[in-house]
Amino acid sequence: MSEHELNRYWKTVVETLQDGIMIVDTAGTIVFVNTAFERITGYSLDEIMGKPCTILNCSICDVSRQCDDCNWCVLFREGRMNNKQCIIIRKDGTPLPIIKNASTLVGEENRVMGAVETLTDISAIVKKDAQIEDFRRELASMESFQGIIGTSSTMQQVFDLITNAALSDAPVIIYGESGTGKEMVARAIHESSQRKKMPYVKVNCSALNESILESELFGHVKGAFTGAYQNREGKFEAAGQGDIFLDEIGDLSLATQVKLLRVLEEKVVERVGENRSIDIRARIITATNRDLRSLVGQGRFREDFYYRINVIPIWIPPLRERTGDIPLLAEAFFRRIQLKSGKDFIHGISSRAFELLTHYPWPGNVRELKSAFEFAFVTCRDSMIKPEHLPKTITTHEILHTPPLASEPSMAGDLDAIKRSRLVEALKQAQGNRTRAAKILGISRTSVWNQIKRYKIEFP
Repeated sequence: MSEHELNRYWKTVVETLQDGIMIVDTAGTIVFVNTAFERITGYSLDEIMGKPCTILNCSICDVSRQCDDCNWCVLFREGRMNNKQCIIIRKDGTPLPIIKNASTLVGEENRVMGAVETLTDISAIVKKDAQIEDFRRELASMESFQGIIGTSSTMQQVFDLITNAALSDAPVIIYGESGTGKEMVARAIHESSQRKKMPYVKVNCSALNESILESELFGHVKGAFTGAYQNREGKFEAAGQGDIFLDEIGDLSLATQVKLLRVLEEKVVERVGENRSIDIRARIITATNRDLRSLVGQGRFREDFYYRINVIPIWIPPLRERTGDIPLLAEAFFRRIQLKSGKDFIHGISSRAFELLTHYPWPGNVRELKSAFEFAFVTCRDSMIKPEHLPKTITTHEILHTPPLASEPSMAGDLDAIKRSRLVEALKQAQGNRTRAAKILGISRTSVWNQIKRYKIEFP
C-alpha cells in the first residue's frame, strides 16, 4: 500500500481506535475528533468542532499556564507529552481520569501546524484502586488485629494474649481446630514483637517423615546420608534471632520430641552427621489441633516435652463459638474475593443466604467460610449471592437441622444493611443499652459505638 493510499484511509484507521483522538491548530482550536473521543467526553462532533481545547478543563493544562512567559500550551514548547495522568471534565460536568499522550504536528520547513492528542479512559482502573484502598483501610480498622478479624469477647482475649506473648521470649503454643487461624496467630506474635525484623520460619511437622524432618530442622553435613551432597543449615539456624513456627507439633515422633527437648533446654542444635553444637536464639512457637494432655496420658507425647512447650498457651475459639464475628468475616471475604475475581456486578449477599451462614456450624471454621465465598463467586451470575450459590453442605445442613425459613425478607441484603439491621435489633432488645447490645451481638462495646456512628443510627 502506497503512502498516498494510506493517507486516504487514515480516518478509517483512527475511527477503529478505542482511545479518543483530538487534533487542534496552533491556536488550540479543535479541528478533528474521532468517535471514541465523543464517547469519552460526551461531546458530539458538531458540538466540539471549532471550540478551544480548553473546553475540556484539563487539570494539567491549568498547571502549564502558571508560568507567565509560557506559551498558551506547554506542548508547543516541549513538542511531546508522554503518559500524563490528568482529569478532564465531560460535557455532563463529571470529572474523568485519563492518560494523555500528545505531539505537535510539524509540516514543511519544520513549521508547527498544530498538535494531536490521545485520551485513554482510566476510570475503571482508578475505581479499582479506590476499592483496594478501601479494603486496606477496612483491614486496618479496629475490627481486626494484625489481619485477624474479630470483635467478639473471646477474640479480644486472644488479641490480649498475642500482645502479651509478643513481649516474652518464652515458648508459645497455639491450640485450635483446623481452619481457625493458628498460623495467623503465630505470624501476629512475630509481627507484634521486637523480633519482627528477624526471620520467621515455618515448618509443618506432619508433612515430613522422621528422618527428613530431623534434617530439615537441624540441618546436615555433606555425606551424612545418601543424597547429602553438600552442607545444609537447618530451620533453627535459618531462624536466627527470629521465630520458628512448628505447626502440627502433636504429630511428632517420640524420638524427635527428645531431640527438640534438648533444643529447648540447652539452646543448641547439632547437624545430622556432625557432633559440633550450634547455639540457637530463635523463639519457638508451636501449634496443634490435638489434645496434647490426652496424648501424654496415652504415652504418645512426652510429658517433659509437653511442659516445655506449654509455657504460654493460646486457645483459638472455633467459629461456631463466635458467630458474632461472622458478619465481619463475611464482609472481609466478600470484598477481597470481589476484588480478586473482578466481578463488580455482585453487590452483596441476600438476607436468606446470610441466615444460612449464621446457622451453619462451620466444622472447617474460618477457612471453610472463606472457601464458601470463593465457591459462591464462581457460581453466582446475579447481583446478589443467594442460597443456591452456596456449597451444598451449607444448604443441606439447613434443610436437615432447622425448620424452613420464611420467605425472602425485603431487606436489600448487602452486608452493611444486614449488620445495621442486626445492630438495631440488638439495641431494641437491650432497650438502648450499648453494653447489653454488645453482649447480645458477641462484640465489644467499642465496636457497637463505631457501628452506630458508621451506620448513622439514632437511638435513645
